[in-house]
Amino acid sequence: MDPEAEGPAIITVTPLQQMLASCTGAILTSLMVTPFDVVKIRLQAQNNPFSKGKCFVYSNGLMDHLCICEEEGNKAWYKKPGRFQGTLDAFLKIIRNEGIKSLWSGLPPTLVMAVPATVIYFTCYDQLTALLRSKLGENESSIPVVAGIVARLGAVTVISPLELIRTKMQSKTFSYKELHQFVSRKVSEDGWISLWRGWAPTVLRDVPFSALYWYNYEVLKKWLCAKSGLYEPTFMITFTSGALSGSFAAVVTLPFDVVKTQKQTQLWTYESHKTYQSSQARGLIGATAASHSHSHARSEMCLRPAPQLTATLDP
Repeated sequence: MDPEAEGPAIITVTPLQQMLASCTGAILTSLMVTPFDVVKIRLQAQNNPFSKGKCFVYSNGLMDHLCICEEEGNKAWYKKPGRFQGTLDAFLKIIRNEGIKSLWSGLPPTLVMAVPATVIYFTCYDQLTALLRSKLGENESSIPVVAGIVARLGAVTVISPLELIRTKMQSKTFSYKELHQFVSRKVSEDGWISLWRGWAPTVLRDVPFSALYWYNYEVLKKWLCAKSGLYEPTFMITFTSGALSGSFAAVVTLPFDVVKTQKQTQLWTYESHKTYQSSQARGLIGATAASHSHSHARSEMCLRPAPQLTATLDP
């Protein structure tokens, strides 16, 4: 039998290879996307200065992290004065006055959870997709939606307790003994479910985004392959599919993103200040929501999805 008649050979990827690829993509993504979020936060802080105890959302391109303003004065990276006139002006002034490394301020601590979460997410998606296709057939359109939702729920469920601990450690320096006491007290007072306190706000936006993204990504990739007469997607097909589907999903789920930010901020108020009222959190929420509509934030949000969602994909 002619080997060419059997079609091109399909290269199988092992779970270990998928995890290594996801890890590499996660690190590249964070390096590409973090500067956009650092600039966004600096612009927000310039327009609405962060006071001690207030919260803001920091995104390294892989996941969102709630950060608590600790430093008084201008010591913290997000409080440094700049007098920025816009996104491009902020990029140039930060590089010129503070050095290019400042564009990745605050990144290392967030990677401790973001990289494992990304590895879990993409590896689960690939494995679930392969399993569902073997059961339902290659052309079942619901496969990317189901696999995307389940993979995202799994990743968020695993990481959510660690995010609680990270946020607590940020508000005060803890020893391992004190941290263990905090977790034990939390469980005894509110039950094990309290460790997943931030789970609901996270899935509120991430699950719809994941479903939209993966469905459109697979459809676009298949369509571009058919148009190009290719059996397997090239890098450009993968990149284009990821960029377009990611941008579309980001626009559609923007209201969910604002609500997610509101819920997270309400949950993680500064615990060492018992008098820190929800009205202050609502004030920050209003500033955060307003920043989404501000021209500086809009330009940053439009630029972010493409590199964020394509660097973690492999053809």
